[in-house]
Amino acid sequence: MPEKTAIAVVDDDDSVREALTGLLGSLGYRPVAFGSPAEFLNSDDRRGVACMIADMQMPKMTGLELYNRLVASGEAIPTILITAYPNQITRGHALQAGVLCYLTKPFCDKDLIACISAALDS
Repeated sequence: MPEKTAIAVVDDDDSVREALTGLLGSLGYRPVAFGSPAEFLNSDDRRGVACMIADMQMPKMTGLELYNRLVASGEAIPTILITAYPNQITRGHALQAGVLCYLTKPFCDKDLIACISAALDS
């Protein structure tokens, strides 16, 4: 049996993390959940993920800072940022840095699925 594609979910909000992991699992992916950027960075599981969904606003490190740190270390992972506090300037910086999607909460499943497809095709 082929191994399921691993997708990381990095979000400090338990309910959002659980909802996303449930959705990803129902779509046939293998969600790997992390409660903080530090937890993600300190995990060996990060090396096997094909895509990352990260909250923009988290304590100590934003989703964009996490993405930039991965890129700087040579571990760029196709990334989707999600936020409850949209900001067009930040969105522009994120997309210019190479983030594939910047979704505003609440977002619809089909938008997230389209972003995941784009990330996995990149």
